[in-house]
Amino acid sequence: MDPIFLQVTVGDVASAVNFTWILVVSFLIFFMHAGFAMLEAGQVRSKNVANQLTKNLLTWSIGVMAFFLIGAGVSSLVGGSGFAWTPGSDPSSWASSWLYGAVFAMTAATIVSGAVAGRAKLRAYVTYTFLLAAVIYPVVTGITWSGTYFAEFLGTGFQDFAGGMIVHGMGGIAGLTAAWVLGPRIDRYNSDGSVNVIPGHSLTFAVLGTLILAFGWYGFNVGTAAIFTTAADGSIAGFNGAILGRVALTTTLAMAMGAIGAAAVALAKTGKVDTLYVANGLLAGLVGITGITNAVTWWGAVLVGGLAGAQLPIVFSFVEKRLKIDDVCAVFPVHGSAGVLGSLAFPFVAVGGFSVDALISQVAGVAVIGVWTVVATALVFGVLKALGQARVSESHEREGLDIAEHGVESYPEFSLGDDATMTDGGTAPAYKTDGGIVSRANDSSSDLRSEGDYDNDGEN
Repeated sequence: MDPIFLQVTVGDVASAVNFTWILVVSFLIFFMHAGFAMLEAGQVRSKNVANQLTKNLLTWSIGVMAFFLIGAGVSSLVGGSGFAWTPGSDPSSWASSWLYGAVFAMTAATIVSGAVAGRAKLRAYVTYTFLLAAVIYPVVTGITWSGTYFAEFLGTGFQDFAGGMIVHGMGGIAGLTAAWVLGPRIDRYNSDGSVNVIPGHSLTFAVLGTLILAFGWYGFNVGTAAIFTTAADGSIAGFNGAILGRVALTTTLAMAMGAIGAAAVALAKTGKVDTLYVANGLLAGLVGITGITNAVTWWGAVLVGGLAGAQLPIVFSFVEKRLKIDDVCAVFPVHGSAGVLGSLAFPFVAVGGFSVDALISQVAGVAVIGVWTVVATALVFGVLKALGQARVSESHEREGLDIAEHGVESYPEFSLGDDATMTDGGTAPAYKTDGGIVSRANDSSSDLRSEGDYDNDGEN
């Protein structure tokens, strides 16, 4: 027998398994970007698809470099450990931990792109992505996961197991703030304040993206739990099966109830079950449970998931009609308000029962993260707006960001002016696509539908 195997302890084996587990789930979370790309591309107009896909690609590429060079060190610095991002004495462990942190950071960053779709300049979005990955998100992780501030000042730590508030809640609030600063898309609102529904171009893409995200979410939640717990001396303290099982169960239950909750509210409000509400409700259920999935009862998962899904149509309507904020991909009700709901619900559904200290800590955590995110995001986009670099021109917006920003067309076969010869010798009318609706090029009808064209209370 090779003598090297005789030198491997049980603790070494446990560390190797945990190390590999972290890498695998990091890859799984990275694959969620394919889900975000499809979900967002499906919910934007056909003239903006390439722009949305490009933003998703650059979110990872630019964001991950910013997090590597600056963000990881900022998180450590804010957490009280100094600007430490170098490997030190254990480069393999550092590399896996850094990658795991990076895929979480990029998830927070890519959420914002869905809120500002169709009118944000690419350079503005890239600038914000860089700053989010380098500073804004690392500050949040620094005061929560990397630091002990809540435990020191409030007596109990902020409960966020896998980023329900730290990642998704922050991303949703950032998206809402950015959309508010930018203003709505052209023709989104009429002069009397009524809402025009601008439909996405592919429900198929949106649902495909939803299911890819749901698959990757098991990496997000279950992957946060180690397979083995180890003692200080490196020996195995135990198999973490109870936590792994609880996380898998509560994640699944909340996911299911999110879709059911959104479908039920949509049906009650409009008499119809809106497919996009069901898809986004499923994701809202996942967001709601993400921060508390390791320490919640099974019935708590059912309750939180159902509430997270049910609030989605209500909050979306409030943002759209009362706040007059054009959140294109509903990132705030999916990620923002659902993340807040799950965080605040924790003391009421925790395995250990209700705790006043836990409630205070959760409220404080949500408030601190929310205020910091709003202020930082508003500052960045406010400066860009003041410099005239936040939003594309009206002509570019009407033309579509695919052509204006990238010089490409996602669906060139529907280009304006492409005439086809008919079999009877005549010329077929040219067709155009200005969003999801294909119409004759010389047809003056709008592809916008008023809220009354969808249902009796304006929900799409």
